[in-house]
Amino acid sequence: MKKRLAVFAAMTAALCMSAIGASADEDLITIGFAQVGHESDWRTASTQSCQDVFCEENGYDLQFVDCDNDSAAQLEAVRSFIEQDVDYIIIDPIVSTGWDEVLTECEDAGIPVIVIDRTIDDSDKYAAWVGSNFTTEGLACGEWLKAYAEAKGIEEINALVIEGTTGSSAAIGRTEGFQEIADREGWTILDSQDGDFTQTGGQEIMESYIKSYEGQFNVVICQNDNEAFGAMDAMTAAGISYGVDGDVILVSFDACTAGLEYVQSGDINADFECNPLAAPFVEEVIQQLAAGETPESTVYMEEHWYVNEDIIETITVDGEEQTMTVVTDEIVEAQY
Repeated sequence: MKKRLAVFAAMTAALCMSAIGASADEDLITIGFAQVGHESDWRTASTQSCQDVFCEENGYDLQFVDCDNDSAAQLEAVRSFIEQDVDYIIIDPIVSTGWDEVLTECEDAGIPVIVIDRTIDDSDKYAAWVGSNFTTEGLACGEWLKAYAEAKGIEEINALVIEGTTGSSAAIGRTEGFQEIADREGWTILDSQDGDFTQTGGQEIMESYIKSYEGQFNVVICQNDNEAFGAMDAMTAAGISYGVDGDVILVSFDACTAGLEYVQSGDINADFECNPLAAPFVEEVIQQLAAGETPESTVYMEEHWYVNEDIIETITVDGEEQTMTVVTDEIVEAQY
């Protein structure tokens, strides 16, 4: 277990010890969690975070549904939670639209909803959203690539993008943020296709790209680590060098442990973190709601940008200076 998860485990253990002394017949707080699926290392860490925090020893009864990237199944799961009359519902939405009707049903039932990670664009009938600024991640990626190319004397950017799941806010935000910088700098984006946030998807899209754009690209942007792992497999098989000192600059998002290991080894040039450990922040929202308080509607989590080389110390994103962190053994050990 990595240190960051261990920290949260220690926090929840303390709460568990407190809960053990509570009255034996005290009612548990029931929570329904409709998770996207299990497509990536990031998703596994996100699920584990919720299961650790919302345990029975902490006073919770967590009803967890892995929706396996099926939007219809996710709506059905939420409606099932309403029928069970749970106290709170957590949703990590597979796609950002199609939610107003079921959220209205939650509102009518008096069940507060907390949205995590991905966003909902067609309804505001939820108590709070906890997660990452995906557009900022995309902007940071673009600003770093601009600075890196200048430092390396690279005058032309011809990029291929392997997007996340179509319609997901993570894919939309990262795409829009990077596209903004690409348009500003006059870069060429040769193609941008959906790899569904999976290693298999990343490999399949990269294999197709290699056939269609052989010798034409010098940058590959993968919208999560698992897609990057698949792209690496495809490029290795095709004899294409990538990463530090390679012919192709490889950039990823999420910054899971395995992703940072590849940054440290130089296979991935840069990795932009998306923090999966939302549950402690969600618990704060629930505690505020239980106390009759109004939580902040948007809660951004702290995140970092990771690189192999120390040639770019900072970048500026939306007027704010942000640090590029060189990956060390200690950083890898501490990551989720």
